[in-house]
Amino acid sequence: MRRLTSQGLLLAGFLYPFAVYFGRDSVTPRHLALLLGAIWLLRCVFAPPGRRLVCVPALVFCAVVASIDTPALLRWYPVLVNAAMLVTFAWSLKFGPPLIERLARLREPDLPPQAIAYTRKVTQVWVMFFLLNGGIAAALTLAAPLAWWTLYNGVISYVLMALLFIGEWLVRSRLRGAA
Repeated sequence: MRRLTSQGLLLAGFLYPFAVYFGRDSVTPRHLALLLGAIWLLRCVFAPPGRRLVCVPALVFCAVVASIDTPALLRWYPVLVNAAMLVTFAWSLKFGPPLIERLARLREPDLPPQAIAYTRKVTQVWVMFFLLNGGIAAALTLAAPLAWWTLYNGVISYVLMALLFIGEWLVRSRLRGAA
């Protein structure tokens, strides 16, 4: 069930900008927030105890949107997600091990020192990405038409994330080949 709720959140996150845009005339912000909140609540229930804290900001956001029922508030969700990712990656840099190192150790438990240094740099790159991406999402929330907000948060940000992921994979492959 944990995997299903994680996949549900991933899908909801991807579809969210389109739901806001295309549902603006037929779905109230309250209903959209309640649906998103229900997915987050399930995620929280099935998450390991140490990972439940991450649900709190999302549940608070959904509760605020549902209670105020204002469409403009819906646009802040991508900012919240980017802020959560930024904090997660930055926290891992400060208190270690860096998140990318943890992920790398799932595949290769005994990382050499140069790989550990590399994973720290990649984690720093992701911190910068989420800072920039969240800043753009916030700027679009404050000052752009809904169509621009939807295009960026529903398409462009995911393309940028994929490009960063692919670029890092290419760099890592090249470094492994040189070693």
